[in-house]
Amino acid sequence: MRENIMVIDDDEKITSMLRRGLAFEGYSVETASNGADGLKQMLRTEPHLLILDVMMPHIDGWEVVRRMREGGSEVPILMLTAKDEISDRVKGLDLGADDYLVKPFALEELLARVRVLLRRRMERPEQQTNRLNYEDTILDLDTREVFRGEQLIELTTKEFDLLHLFMQNPKRVLSRDIIMEKIWGYDYSGESNVLEVYIALLRQKTEEYGHKRLIQTVRGAGYVLRGEN
Repeated sequence: MRENIMVIDDDEKITSMLRRGLAFEGYSVETASNGADGLKQMLRTEPHLLILDVMMPHIDGWEVVRRMREGGSEVPILMLTAKDEISDRVKGLDLGADDYLVKPFALEELLARVRVLLRRRMERPEQQTNRLNYEDTILDLDTREVFRGEQLIELTTKEFDLLHLFMQNPKRVLSRDIIMEKIWGYDYSGESNVLEVYIALLRQKTEEYGHKRLIQTVRGAGYVLRGEN
């Protein structure tokens, strides 16, 4: 199976050049022109490696890295930056990027760094993350238990799976279509309001004993795991 590489950059010339160069080397390539679209694409299929520009409108590269690592993603990240300031490099690496390359760059050097990062990924021992944490909420994948503070929350299978999806993607707005696809599948033909029912049940259970709301509604867009402002 070909390794899949995602390129997120708002410079069309660079994305076009990288698409051709990477495809010529045998990689499968997906592209996005901004951080928001790139994050949405990666919800469907997580790439083997991400090539990410720093300076982009709306959601910049640093914020993309932060959200990915906060959500537990270990995808290798190669950052592209027009800045050669040490502080900018350090910021990216501190957030969880694996390498950086200053623009303008030679395609040959980028390809070499891609090979190194993919090789490290293959050599990395598999680590099973058994717990997800968000604020005062802990989700244990081994025992399928959920805690808010010291309080155990009893969830059904679908409620647990739904919360798991949100905790894998903290602060990312998940559309109704994405949630339905991930939790109920493409061929679901049951009640049309099933998601709204489960969101209400999950809120009721996670907000007991005075806990604040975690799952927020974003009108016209979907739902997001985010503490109240």
